[in-house]
Amino acid sequence: MTSYTLQASREWWSQRWLELLDSYRFKKRLERARNYARQGNVLSIEFKGAKVLAKVQGSEVEPYTVSLSLDSFSDEEWGYVIETMSKRALFAAKLLAGEMPQNIEEVFTANGLSLFPFTLGDVHSKCSCPDKANPCKHVGAIYYQLGDRFSEDPFVLFQLRGRTKEQIISDLRKLRGAKSEANTTATKSDVQQPITHKQSSVNISSFWEYHEPLDSSLVVIAPSMSETVLDILGAIPLAKTEEDVVNLTSGDVVMKYLDAVYKDISQKAVLAAMNVGSS
Repeated sequence: MTSYTLQASREWWSQRWLELLDSYRFKKRLERARNYARQGNVLSIEFKGAKVLAKVQGSEVEPYTVSLSLDSFSDEEWGYVIETMSKRALFAAKLLAGEMPQNIEEVFTANGLSLFPFTLGDVHSKCSCPDKANPCKHVGAIYYQLGDRFSEDPFVLFQLRGRTKEQIISDLRKLRGAKSEANTTATKSDVQQPITHKQSSVNISSFWEYHEPLDSSLVVIAPSMSETVLDILGAIPLAKTEEDVVNLTSGDVVMKYLDAVYKDISQKAVLAAMNVGSS
């Protein structure tokens, strides 16, 4: 396998594009197109809007002019697609990082569109060579070159559908920024809005105060029988000193002290809750 085909097969979206050519029944023509792409016969390739314009050196002195395009999506269709992308955090994150999400087609099919052309007939191509067959080997060379471009930059595929990388990223950032600002505004509004119940304001400072007597049958006061904070934390990793005895480290001493303090505080808390102890 050549370095060119290795490069073109790295990413799944490049493979999807090249599968269009694999469906072409004239295999010898495809082989010549691959050779043209591999051997540097493609002199230039550039975008003019959503159309690809290229110069391919053939058997004549003057290079042939090749053009290639797909049907562009309308501004309205792209608006729906970008909106759908913005709602999928993973899609937005990957695209903003320059990556093509594996199931990106879901965004387009959800809006009744297809990112990839179904057949070669969906690709509009022309060449100035005398060969009446389409795609000719010069057009085929551009197919392979675009597969390489897609592998390097997946946004090239979007450009064929009418949106540049800059436009998509800008639109995504605007939408996500607007949503973030709306959420922030809503949150601030909720915080600033006084909490009301039956048209009366609630005093937050006394929200937790309760002055009614509790039914004693519903109140159970007992020390915790489950793990304490000290149990969960485990031994304290204090450094050993020369004064440490063989079986008792500084950490052990501290843990024993904290355990005694914890039990004393727990007992006083229970007595305080029952209103029978002193502080």
